[in-house]
Amino acid sequence: MKVEVIPITTRILTPQDDIVDAIEYYTSDIIGENDVITVAESVVAITQGNIIRPDEMKISNLAKLCCRFIPDYGSLATPHGMQALMEREGEWRVAFALLGGFLGKLVGMRGLFYKWGGRQAALIDDVTGTMPPFDKCVVYGPEEPDKVVAALKDRMKCFGAMIADVNDLKRSRIVGATPGMDAQLASDLLIDNPFGNASQKRPICILKNFKQYQAEKSK
Repeated sequence: MKVEVIPITTRILTPQDDIVDAIEYYTSDIIGENDVITVAESVVAITQGNIIRPDEMKISNLAKLCCRFIPDYGSLATPHGMQALMEREGEWRVAFALLGGFLGKLVGMRGLFYKWGGRQAALIDDVTGTMPPFDKCVVYGPEEPDKVVAALKDRMKCFGAMIADVNDLKRSRIVGATPGMDAQLASDLLIDNPFGNASQKRPICILKNFKQYQAEKSK
């Protein structure tokens, strides 16, 4: 059984939208009981109002210093991205996590900064990291992702639901997924980023026949 990945084009979703209502509107005539609904994490966060404009932020000297130690392709490599993280997770927690992550790399331990720096460390999208007009904002990770996916599955009567953080660097990260589905298997199917990262306006993807695909893969 082959899974068909179907990207769904929508209008621009905003904080005035309810993500479950929006997904139902755009997919109710397409999705079936054997399918999985997936949605980009930044769009879920936007509909929750989990965004901030750079001109609303006061950048600290510590944020300016710490961002220099992040690879330049990351959202935390800018003062605004780092400041946003510090405002959610605490300045000194982030600074010490960064130091711990650096020391960990010296002894072959990777990923400690994202482990110790707080949940938002891996989820924040800095400006240009999402679709217009929100490419002018810092977008935090979504709140209560497990509740969101549970509501999606219940409303859509599908096999499963997942929120994913996917980018054009072929990285696909599970932010929330309903029990019973193989979330890693679903995440791997999104590795080529069918959502798009600019103005494509494809925040939703349906994985058709994923239930049967998962069953075959598990044999």
